[in-house]
Amino acid sequence: MSRTATVERATSETQIKLSIDLDGTGRSNIDTGVGFFDHMLTAFAHHGLFDLDVIAKGDIEIDDHHTVEDTALALGEAISKALGDRSGITRFGDAVVPMDEARATVAIDISGRSYAVLDLQLRTDRLGTLTTQNIPHLLEALTRTAGLTLHISSAGSNDHHVAEAAFKALGRALRMAVTIDPRRSGVPSTKGTL
Repeated sequence: MSRTATVERATSETQIKLSIDLDGTGRSNIDTGVGFFDHMLTAFAHHGLFDLDVIAKGDIEIDDHHTVEDTALALGEAISKALGDRSGITRFGDAVVPMDEARATVAIDISGRSYAVLDLQLRTDRLGTLTTQNIPHLLEALTRTAGLTLHISSAGSNDHHVAEAAFKALGRALRMAVTIDPRRSGVPSTKGTL
């Protein structure tokens, strides 16, 4: 079973082409024009073992908001499409990732219900050209189109480390949740649907 998807999103503010393979090797080719965001998506793909290709052109001469948000919306949509009817998946995943003084904890439920509870302890306004207030915003956008319930908490004194630990943990937790459970037949819900 191929669990891949390609999504193209075009607005007056952005043009995005994104492809994901949930059963990849962690290979990525990412160019959003927002360097730190590229770094985070690369970490997410590498630790999730997802093959991820992202080409995004956006109005970064204004700021990073539209590019980051629309890329996250496309990523969530691609994850949802690649999962299909979600039969056989583990459904739940969690990870704790330390990075020097920082630590991030992520728990995911591929429930079909979009909800984000985010406690990211970010202190600075920017990481490179990525506005730090866009980090929780992009995570909320991702959950909306992927149909995920997502809980993230983090601690640390270096925002680079806090953010990177969060994206690595997100990749690892999602990898666990999308893994096919050989003992599971059908959708992992007593309701019979996700």
